[in-house]
Amino acid sequence: MKLQQLRYVWEVAQHGFKVSAAADSLLTSQPGVSKQIRLLEEELGFDLFVRNGKNFIALTEGGEKVVQVAGEILAKARDIRQIADEFLDQTTGVLSIATTHTQARYALPAVMDQFMQVYPNIRLTIHQGTPLQIAEQASRGEVDIAIATESSDALDNLVTLPCYRWNRSVLVPKGHPLIDASPLTLEAIAEYPIVTYTFGFTGRSNLDRAFEAKGLSPRLALTAVDADVIKTYVRLGLGIGIVAHMAHDPREDADLIALEVGHLFDPSTTRLAIRRDMFIRTYLYDFIRLFAPHLDRETINQAMQTRDRRELEALYQSMDLPIR
Repeated sequence: MKLQQLRYVWEVAQHGFKVSAAADSLLTSQPGVSKQIRLLEEELGFDLFVRNGKNFIALTEGGEKVVQVAGEILAKARDIRQIADEFLDQTTGVLSIATTHTQARYALPAVMDQFMQVYPNIRLTIHQGTPLQIAEQASRGEVDIAIATESSDALDNLVTLPCYRWNRSVLVPKGHPLIDASPLTLEAIAEYPIVTYTFGFTGRSNLDRAFEAKGLSPRLALTAVDADVIKTYVRLGLGIGIVAHMAHDPREDADLIALEVGHLFDPSTTRLAIRRDMFIRTYLYDFIRLFAPHLDRETINQAMQTRDRRELEALYQSMDLPIR
């Protein structure tokens, strides 16, 4: 059994059982991938994939277990490489981040700028996706960290660290009647069509709970994962926008008025997820500290070593989270 064979099996499973796509990702040939998988199956004594002719269409029961363990082995192999890189050169490497649009567009640029001034030879990569997608990427070891508002606690091998709290703004065009509403209420907001985040993105659950608690059913004119898309349709008159406060730029969005609604909605918490057993290089500790100053090396290590959920909650509650 070779590490390369496990990598081929893993990649085929991650690419929807398409050997050609896996081969492209691995920069090798399709026949070579198929041959190595066949050799591994012969060594193990059972099929890893369900076949329809020459095509793979699913994993067998045994194949599912092998792929799970293969993912863990490949993640450990990457950690070994990271350890070697750390001792050889602490100023070069790759920092991969999976996150949502709001974080990538509004929360991360300033941090990236500071980080690159200290580590100009670190290559940064950003993968955007849904909160579930980016959590799974971190869980599989495909990225170093995942950043999102929605929790990733369902994945047992991830440690989720709170970074900062934030609330929302209602965006309206100049001259809109809500500008003069005093006080601004959920009932007043619910009178207008709403353009906001797709469920599962950027604290949307807190938004829904607030309306439900008042027995209100707001009219959703449009939902999107991208705050810039939401602002575009507010400008077109489709409805009023509800976005993260940080998503309103007073200069770029001077045509839109941001109404403070922190008194109407519970604040949301943006979190950072990291694989519990990963080796953390110095520059990753430093990046996390720039993004969330209260998360120093000692705190991160303590959270990664703590298995008891109540102890973790006590640790998190002791943190003084910044508000953005």
